Amino acid sequence: MLVSDFDFDLPPGRIALRPAEPRDTARLLVVDRVGGMQDKRVSDLPSLLRRGDLMVFNDTKVLPARLSGMRAAAKVEVTLHKRLGDDLWAAFAKPAKKLAPGDRVVFASDFAARVEAKGEAGEATLRFDRKGGALLAALEKYGVMPLPPYIAGKRKPDARDLADYQTLFAEKTGAVAAPTAGLHFTPRLMDALEAAGVATARVTLHVGAGTFLPVKSETVEGHKMHAEWGEIGETAAQAIARTRVAGGRIVAVGTTSARLLESAAMATGEVVPWSGDTDIFIRPGFRFRIVDVLMTNFHLPRSTLMMLVSAFAGLERMKRAYTHAIAADYRFFSYGDACLIERAAA
Repeated sequence: MLVSDFDFDLPPGRIALRPAEPRDTARLLVVDRVGGMQDKRVSDLPSLLRRGDLMVFNDTKVLPARLSGMRAAAKVEVTLHKRLGDDLWAAFAKPAKKLAPGDRVVFASDFAARVEAKGEAGEATLRFDRKGGALLAALEKYGVMPLPPYIAGKRKPDARDLADYQTLFAEKTGAVAAPTAGLHFTPRLMDALEAAGVATARVTLHVGAGTFLPVKSETVEGHKMHAEWGEIGETAAQAIARTRVAGGRIVAVGTTSARLLESAAMATGEVVPWSGDTDIFIRPGFRFRIVDVLMTNFHLPRSTLMMLVSAFAGLERMKRAYTHAIAADYRFFSYGDACLIERAAA
């Protein structure tokens, strides 16, 4: 399958540079099983979902994972994307050609890292001069929020992003990109969902910077996904099992939650407590085992996330939905509006 099949033209002005205020006033395009569409608001979710449905949220917390440093006299920009150990991270470096194994990169007078290895496509493995909580504290002090390139290219990250780029559920530190569908939720909306009989569960997938990497191959099959670490605990697994037995729907909030649930269900078709790395690549032809409804933002053209929603809803249905969203002035990408998509009829 060609990557160009997932392309579309988006006017630059449709890229949201700030989230809606309040967050739950963002627009929501509802796409049903046969392709019907309704223009709603995120705050309408309690009336759009059913009593007994289960919404699954990603509770990862974003690190200020973008660092500026020096190797000798050369400036280096680093974006961490996957934790490998207490003091060891995989990162994307720019320009990577200035780095070699053994080099020392200085981010501040009291904060540095050593290059342990170099990989392909600008990757490097960095060993920091501190571990655990001390490393997290240094990142909080010297790092900045790793806003997506389509936002960071138009404005600099600022203090507001420290709150805007975290979800209401952010608890477990480790992501370098936000699970952006979760950005739309407010305490008011959560109370309304509970009153409507919609249950919730939380899982963890530490989103990596690889989510922003372009697909460089001409074919979908030629793309290799970066691995991300995730975990589904006993409480969430039991909630999913109860919901399925009772006939409720599993509503994945975000592609990250969807990827994690489907990763866990690959072997048995059921979700049990699970943890580990996943590099699952969901594209047309994938058979979903768990997720019935997907809430997600609008994604970049030619991206793996556009491929995922096309696998879930059908490529032609998603093309029609995106055409409608562009014509109706929806806001796109991480700080933009959202879709609520029912899985395509079998």
